[in-house]
Amino acid sequence: MDEQEASERIEELRQQLRYHGYRYHVLDEPEISDFDYDQLLRQLIALEEEHPLLITPDSPTQRVGGPIGDLFAPVRHLRPLFSLDNIEATSELDAWGSRLRRGLGRPAEGFSCELKIDGLAVVLTYEEGKLARAATRGDGVTGEDITANLRTLKSIPLRLLGKPPRLLEVRGEVYMPLRAFEELNRRQTESELRIFANPRNAAAGSVRQKDPGITSGRDLGIWIYQVGLLEGGPPLARHSEQMAYLSELGLRVNPTSKAVSDLEEVKKFLLEAEKKRHDRDYQTDGVVIKVDLLADQLELGYTSHAPRWAVAYKFPPEEQVTTLRDIQINVGRTGAATPFAVLEPVQVGGATVTYATLHNEDELRRKDVRISDKVIVRRAGDVIPEVVGPVVSVRTGTEKPWSMPAKCPFCGHPIERPAGEKVARCTGGFECPSRVREWLFHFASRGAMDIEGMGYKTIDLLLREGLIDDPADIFLLKPEQLLGFEGWGEVSVANLMKGIEAARHRPLQRVLVALGIRHVGGTVARLLARRFHSLERLMSATPEDLAGVEGLGQVIANSVRAWSLDPDNIALVKKLADAGVSMADEEPQAGPSSDLLAGMTLVVTGTLESMSREQAESEITSRGGKAASSVSKKTVALVMGESAGQSKVSKAAELGVPVIDEKQFLRVLSEGLDALS
Repeated sequence: MDEQEASERIEELRQQLRYHGYRYHVLDEPEISDFDYDQLLRQLIALEEEHPLLITPDSPTQRVGGPIGDLFAPVRHLRPLFSLDNIEATSELDAWGSRLRRGLGRPAEGFSCELKIDGLAVVLTYEEGKLARAATRGDGVTGEDITANLRTLKSIPLRLLGKPPRLLEVRGEVYMPLRAFEELNRRQTESELRIFANPRNAAAGSVRQKDPGITSGRDLGIWIYQVGLLEGGPPLARHSEQMAYLSELGLRVNPTSKAVSDLEEVKKFLLEAEKKRHDRDYQTDGVVIKVDLLADQLELGYTSHAPRWAVAYKFPPEEQVTTLRDIQINVGRTGAATPFAVLEPVQVGGATVTYATLHNEDELRRKDVRISDKVIVRRAGDVIPEVVGPVVSVRTGTEKPWSMPAKCPFCGHPIERPAGEKVARCTGGFECPSRVREWLFHFASRGAMDIEGMGYKTIDLLLREGLIDDPADIFLLKPEQLLGFEGWGEVSVANLMKGIEAARHRPLQRVLVALGIRHVGGTVARLLARRFHSLERLMSATPEDLAGVEGLGQVIANSVRAWSLDPDNIALVKKLADAGVSMADEEPQAGPSSDLLAGMTLVVTGTLESMSREQAESEITSRGGKAASSVSKKTVALVMGESAGQSKVSKAAELGVPVIDEKQFLRVLSEGLDALS
């Protein structure tokens, strides 16, 4: 484009960035995702580099943060804070490494890798070891005084440990743990108050309160990531040494940070950080990479807005803004009618998202999501995409509220919502084709009968061709019935038959999950299988027998009993048994180890070499113990395998729960907890 076109586009980008910066930094109500903001900023930087005469001092590329609000008194930082340049690919990381080499005349001597926390940047100042001030980042030069609020955070020491320096300014990120975020939104919903779109907004809104008592009740945390100014402290040569020193002073430094020797090691850190992104109880959106040697940082210096010695590697965005085209419903295996959003396709978390869950009618109304809304869509890892909420500020008045249809779009039967329940249901039973489809998929899924190759595509084919009507028909399939269909050759048919044959011999717990009894998930199924050992005994059990199973309440007992008396279910169980599906487990052998872990709760996390997690939990329960899914005060040990969830390990450390490896776990199974002493 020519100079005039470039000037017009540059001004357009600047206006957009100023507006969105104000909504993000001052109002804590962004209208676009961080990714979209970064893309606008990248466009502006590229255009200004091509047309340097068009750069002005008030351009968003020349500032290091957002505007400050007028809610708190201004505070001038002892040292200015700079923004970080973003990179999104390892090729850009290599290019940054080349620039470092040119700037230093040699390769950089090591790097520090730190998780980029998705929170609110703050500055803490300590004088003679005492917390003197706390401020927001603001525009990088001046922030807002939030000392009274941050003094309420238990993770911020009011006095440093040991022999503190005379003057210390540090930068950190205040964040809200995911569990606290969920609890906050639950309380907000009950009080009919504003719902926060994400933990970052919740943290920012919690810190910027006039009443410190509100901040105190929000369960915030902080990670310190940088020294701004240090006077009267020990001589330190590296950034990683500074972080270790801050930790000794009692400041909270993220334990995942790591000093590495070269960019190849940096790339390994990036892969591991993204892989474990969802194992932590706080949101991360990337990794900050810094030249570790402080002398190198000094030599490399800064551009007008960012240090040359640091970059932020951004993970693929997990939130985006798009248009909600329509709201439709899906009918699941229990008849539950669940609304979902039909979206303008958008890239979120590395995948194209066209559909997203809206959970239920109450949730949809609570969020006030309407057809044609601009909505925030989140996709975290393998989690089903969800609509977080609408962007109310851009509504035009043409958006349409939605309500649950009176009739099922699949079978025409009425949709009814029982009194006291959150979920509306199709009343068509298994005459509803959608319910049958979801039932079959659940039956064959990994957590149930685990039939390899029996996904939606296969189920749709079998239903369309009239080859199956219920789960038992799966075990009556013949190879010749499938051969000849598109994509079904001898190998694929043989693999499916192999998967079906293996499913005939699943343990009773899996069968109970597969049958889809209401309120019976993996944990309840395990308790029932351990108590009754066969489906025949379970279905013959009295309400008193069922209610007497430890861990079962009356609601679950009633549900199991009602299912067992249903003639259709009785017929299905007989048909499955006739098809060769195992309906019972082997009777356990009585022995001295049967109550070895009686009354004890253990949690298994990660992957074990000698057995699956399901087998490990079965070994615990067979000895009278309880295999829980989360760590609590009642947990006597956390069994940690490979790729263990960091949040569970952290929780165990917080509660003083012993963390044991697989070898120790095997000893516990044979000797009891005495094996650990």
